[in-house]
Amino acid sequence: MTAATIPTGNTFDKYGSTNPVVRRLMAGFERTLDELLRAADPRSILDIGCGEGVLTERWAARLGDGRVVGVDLPDPKLAAHWQRRRRANLQFRELDVTAGLPYADGEFGLVCATEVLEHVPEPGRVIAEMARVASRHLLVSVPHEPLWRVLNLARGAYLTELGNTPGHVNHWTRRGIARLLARHGEVVAVRAPFPWTQLLVRVD
Repeated sequence: MTAATIPTGNTFDKYGSTNPVVRRLMAGFERTLDELLRAADPRSILDIGCGEGVLTERWAARLGDGRVVGVDLPDPKLAAHWQRRRRANLQFRELDVTAGLPYADGEFGLVCATEVLEHVPEPGRVIAEMARVASRHLLVSVPHEPLWRVLNLARGAYLTELGNTPGHVNHWTRRGIARLLARHGEVVAVRAPFPWTQLLVRVD
């Protein structure tokens, strides 16, 4: 995938990368995310900021007939990816989650936001909406800070931004993101696949 075809919000194609270091990191990311998904055992999933829909499609295949919806900002590059990911139980929708979620209270068993909350200007509002439409669990993944920025600096990336990845407006330690999520339920699991933090929350 070339820079011209990478959807808005991504700095590179992490799922399609052939770099052995990236592939190893992503293997750990996906493995621990899958462990948390198994623990949640959802019957339906809403994937906030689903991007190209790589994980969304996998989750739809895993759930069989269970409803899976992926939402993200309008972007023709994303829409092209979505057109190639078709399942009877899978739907993609253009949606700005910062304006609220057009779903009923408790409509989805699990609501996910993987590598999303660092991009939104009011993460507390987005998390509150996620918790409202979730009947059982939230699943969240964010870059682990300040490690993320240190690693960027170490590889010579984003030096003028002090290692901050373009588009990241929020920066959480593990304790900080856990404290924010705990406002909406019990944090039942925290995982640390280098260099991310992943959390499973049982909503109130």
